[in-house]
Order: sequence, then structure tokens, then C-alpha cells
Amino acid sequence: MNRRTSLRLAAAASLLSLALPFSAGAYPDKPIRLVVSFPPGSGADTTARYVAQKLGERLGKPVVVENRPGANSFIAAQAVAGADPDGHTIFLASNSPMATNVAIFKRLPYDPVKDFAPVARLTRGVMAVVVPASSGAITIGELAERSRAQPGTLNYGAGAASYQIATELFLHLAGGRATPVPYKGVAPALSDLAGGQLDFAFADLGAVVPFLQSGKVRMLAVSADRRVDAFPKVPTLQESGFRDYYMINWTAAFVPARTPAPIANLLGEHLQAIYRLPEGVAKVRQSYGEPFFGDANELRRFQIEEISRWEQAARQAGMQKQ
Repeated sequence: MNRRTSLRLAAAASLLSLALPFSAGAYPDKPIRLVVSFPPGSGADTTARYVAQKLGERLGKPVVVENRPGANSFIAAQAVAGADPDGHTIFLASNSPMATNVAIFKRLPYDPVKDFAPVARLTRGVMAVVVPASSGAITIGELAERSRAQPGTLNYGAGAASYQIATELFLHLAGGRATPVPYKGVAPALSDLAGGQLDFAFADLGAVVPFLQSGKVRMLAVSADRRVDAFPKVPTLQESGFRDYYMINWTAAFVPARTPAPIANLLGEHLQAIYRLPEGVAKVRQSYGEPFFGDANELRRFQIEEISRWEQAARQAGMQKQ
């Protein structure tokens, strides 16, 4: 049985568990944990706290953000996977723990498909390719040429697994090489890039913008299939000659496997409604993301596709699992 078939069978089993009969008292009957894998004070944390407030108002019970950063999001994912499947623990997750990690690690301490029930897909964002303001590379084509002409001499900031895969895929398509410099997060990588200690980096656009505004970095391209409205002059990698290059970050909600379908569906409806509010849309736009809605079934299909996409990208780039 190949991996794709295994993933689809696991997905079917997970969705079947959502369809099991449910009978219980009023839900919720206690405070709800909204688990996130990023630290307090980050932009994503601010959005999560807004979501928690609005969800608590809708459900009539407190919703408390629980920050579980570190260890490639293993800590947060395990906290949710091991929780009671009663709807009182929600994982507001990025693609890293729910798709990208599968392409990076030989073994995970959790299964992103079997251990979780899908709730709703919520947002997506693009990655930006950035260089120091002093860089001689004015276009993404010139950066690619430098990676070919000076193989291995350029370095780049690897702030997370997804950014390293995205970078290595770019280098593979460019026919060049560069040396990764590991960082515990995007922010320190961008700080060093702005200081001229790195040659380039792939990073979430929302994290990049403050450095753009300071004039310390320049953006050469974005990773999605269309330009970003806020930066209409910045091309996509696709239109810059890297055909079919498409890598995005996304956010979605999950609950522990075997959580009853009525609860998962209720949470999905509420969360999508919150993100559709004018204030919710504004929060997403402030981080240069966009709404990207999908119900539980659509999220599961999308997650399976994304796992395959990240694994294919890692293989194509010649990356070995850790």
C-alpha cells in the first residue's frame, strides 16, 4: 500500500468517526482550550486571542488561548491529539504540524491525519523571497543566477521547515545551490537578513512587511499563483520563469480524533463566521493573508493534497527526511 492510499484510508476513517451518533448534555459545559503553536505576543497570537474572545461569546463559555510553542509544533500537536475528544480542546494550526512536518521527519510523535478530526479551513498566506537592501540581486532571476554561478557560497535563513523546503525547491528549479542557516523562527532570520548576515530568505509575507517598511530588505518575488494586491509590482515565481511553483501557508482548525460530528460542525460554523466578520477579515488582511474557507470535508481533502505537495517538493529538491 503506497503512502497516498494510506493517507486517503486514514482520512476516510477520520471522517467516518465524525459521522458517528452523538448524544450528550449541553455543549460546552466547561472552558475551551484554543491551542496554538506560536508564542505569546506574535501577530498570530493576537489573532488567536481575537478568535477566542468571539468564540467564547458565541458559545457562552470562556475560550482560553494556550500557547505551546517549540519543537517544530510537536508540543502543540501532541497536546491536542492526546486531549479528550469532547470539543473542549481545539487546535488552531498552521500547515507546519498538519502537513509540512510529514515531508521533513521520518517519524512524528503524532499522526496529522489519524489523530485529528478536521473542523474548518480558515486562511492562507504567501511566502516572500527577500534579500538585504544592499544585495546586488535586483530580480529573482538575478538571485537564481548567483546561486548557479557561486554554488554553495550564498546562504539563506531557514526559519522553519516549510521555508526550507520552499527555498530548496526554488534552488532546485534554478539549478543552483545555497547553504541553509537554521533559525528558531522567522523573526531572527529576518533580523539577520536585514543586518546583512544572510544573502536571502523565504518567509511569511506578514513577517516580512515591517522589514520592508524599514527599508532594510527588498522583496523579489512571492510564492503563490498570483500577485499580492498590496504589492502589485512584485512578481510571482511562476511568472518569473519557475513554472508551476506554488507554495502557501495556511491556517485551519482541528479537534482530537473521535470528536462527535455535531460538535466539530458547530465549531466549524462558528469559526468561519468569526473570520467572515469585518473585524475578522481585517485581522487576516493585517498579516497580509486572506480568507480561505472550507468545511471539514474540504479541509481533510485539502490536507491530504498538501501533505502530498510538500512531500513531492521535498523529494524534488533532494531533501532527506530527518
